[in-house]
Formats: sequence, C-alpha cells, structure tokens
Amino acid sequence: MSNADLRNTDRFRPDLFASARKSGADHAGGLRRPLSRIGGIPLRAEPTGAGRDIPAPNSPVKTGGPVSGGGRCSSGGWGADGDPLRLARGRSDRDGPFFDLSIPPNGYAWWYVDGVSDDGKRAISIIAFIGSVFSPWYRWSGRQNPQNHCCLNVVTYGPGGRWSMTDRGEEALTLSRNAMQIGPSQMQWTGDELVISFRERTTPHIGVLEGEIRITPSAITQVEAALSPDGAHVWRPFAPVARIDVAIDRPGWNWSGHGYFDANFGVRALEADFSYWTWGRFPTTDGATCFYDSTMRDGSQDTLAVAFDDEGAVRRVDPPPRAKVARSPWTVRRETRADPGYKPKQVLAMLDAPFYNRAVLRTQIDGLETDGVCEAVDLDRFRGPWLMPMLAVRVPRRRRWPG
Repeated sequence: MSNADLRNTDRFRPDLFASARKSGADHAGGLRRPLSRIGGIPLRAEPTGAGRDIPAPNSPVKTGGPVSGGGRCSSGGWGADGDPLRLARGRSDRDGPFFDLSIPPNGYAWWYVDGVSDDGKRAISIIAFIGSVFSPWYRWSGRQNPQNHCCLNVVTYGPGGRWSMTDRGEEALTLSRNAMQIGPSQMQWTGDELVISFRERTTPHIGVLEGEIRITPSAITQVEAALSPDGAHVWRPFAPVARIDVAIDRPGWNWSGHGYFDANFGVRALEADFSYWTWGRFPTTDGATCFYDSTMRDGSQDTLAVAFDDEGAVRRVDPPPRAKVARSPWTVRRETRADPGYKPKQVLAMLDAPFYNRAVLRTQIDGLETDGVCEAVDLDRFRGPWLMPMLAVRVPRRRRWPG
C-alpha cells in the first residue's frame, strides 16, 4: 500500500484533525480546541482502598464486572484493606480510554499498544505519551509542563523494523474525550476499536513510518491497579485480550495477530519511586495473564498477577515462581514467571536500550506453553545523567508545530 493509498482511505484521516484544529469545530471523534485553551479531568494520586463494588456501566464493548476473589494480589505493603486491584476510577475511563486529561507537573500519562503477528515473525508497539517519561527533554525541562513533552512512539520489529519517537511541544497536542492528536499522528477510540493513524520520522534510519493500527478488544475490563501504596502510579489494563490489524506503507508490513492495550498514569517521575520492574502479558486458552513485578526505591518488592478472560472478567491468581531470562545485549537483567522447572527464552527481539528491554518470551503457565510480550526496566540506570545525551540522539525534539 502506497502513501497515497493510505491517505485516500476512509481509515486514515489526519485531515480531520488538521481541519478541526483550524476551525475549532468538532468532528466524529469529538475533537476540541488545542490543549492550551481547554481544560480536562485533572490527574491526581488515587490511594489504594475500598471501592470495588461500583456497578459496571453499559458500553458498546463488553465490560468485565468487579474483581473476583482468589489468589494474592501483592507481596508488598498495601495491606488487607488496601488492595491494589480495584475498579477503575478518577478518569471517567471505565468504558474505554478517556484522553482529555490535565497532567500535573512531574506527572505523566501513556497509552500503550502492542501486537504480535499470528506467525510470530513480526511485532509492533505504540505508546502515546503526555509527559514523556523516557524523554531526556522532559527531564531537562524540570518536568513543569508535561503537555509540552508529548510524543507517539511507534516501533516495528522483525525484518526491516524501524524506530520513531519525536518529543513534541504542546502546540502539537490536541485532546478530546475519545481522541488524541500528537503532531501528524492520532489515536481515536470509536467505542469498539482503538484506531491509530501515524506518520512519524524514523531514526537512525532516516525516513518516514506511515500507517494505521486497529486494536479490537474482545472486551474492556473495569479494573485498574495502584502500583504504589499512595496511588501515585496507576496501571489501567483496558484490553489484555485483543486482535490487532497492522497496515504500514512497507512491503510485508500488513499483518494481523494477538494484541494488547493498556495505560499508565502517574503524578511523580518513575525513577523517584521505582528501582526496577518487569511486566508481561501472555495469551492463554481463554484470555490472558499479566504479571507486574516491581522493586520500589525503598527496596520493597511487590507482585501483581491477574488473569483476564475474553469477556473482560478479572481474576487474581497466584503467580508461578520467578524465572531468569538471559540478559539483554545491553545486559539489562530480565526475568518473568514460569512453572517450576521451566526455563523461559526469547523468541523475538523487540526493543533493546541501556535501561529497557522488550521482547517476546516463551514461558509456561499452568502447563500451557505461551509466547507473550515482556519488558524489563532498570530505573537505577535510567536515573543516571550519563544516559540522557544518548537518549537525545534517539528521541529528537521538535518544539514547534508544524515541525
């Protein structure tokens, strides 16, 4: 599919965002005026505690009900009445993503999508950031204006894979309840699909990565998890079970596979509270299982293990033991969860950085061998000033828009 073909399809319409910004009018996605002239739901810390018995709202997509019992949620310090897993709250996003958020200084929001092709040979990840937590420019700015550091990070994996991540100023950011525009790219929730259309500059291979991604959830869950006891960091797994359709203007880069969609929100820098974490999502026969293992800055460790079925229901599970995985090429420590005696292994390389690794790993859960996307993040390395100039090479800054 050529660039012209992409622009001429009904599925790829950046012109809708451009024309709406000029006129101030809404379009089908509810686009509003530029962020600097509108307000949004303020993002704030949401401490752990009760509140999981709120009735589930109606939704065009099936939504899961309250969390079912069984298993441990955390090995750390939340306590009996401070369960980290709860009904989503505070952002009006229980039916689906809500993009019109006002992020405080030092804060962040990101919406994350990944997918692996059915043949296991290709993968993709997309992250839309407000307050780009891994951008050196956001750190160097003092993190006083998260909206002035936004980006859409699109990375393709497999033969001919490409990287794109441009840190953009607030002029490039437009938000509505159901849509987000960052420069030339957009993310829109239709009520039953997440549609991502993008045209991003790539580095170090100079060029343009252009295409469209569709994530179709089997259901939208109702839950979130506080990743710190004070609720300063929150994980919102919208669609752990989904299909992904990828259409990119490159030969061989049109494929379908299993997908995943979540979001994270926070009011402090990651490295202020976390030392290290691993996360993984693994397809199962009736849904997916996710593991979140974190080491906090004070040395405490916490584990969250959750099973999701394809109807959106959520069940806490006892995690299998930790299992080491060979270190990344940048020697980042990696581990995941696996049945006793099983040795997980990498089956597809994805992102590798001095502090961060993402890969498709093969493990075994309750006797089922499964391939899933995993990440390991070393925030001790990330907080070192020596890393920032290296990252600036891979994350160029474009303060003004257009640009």
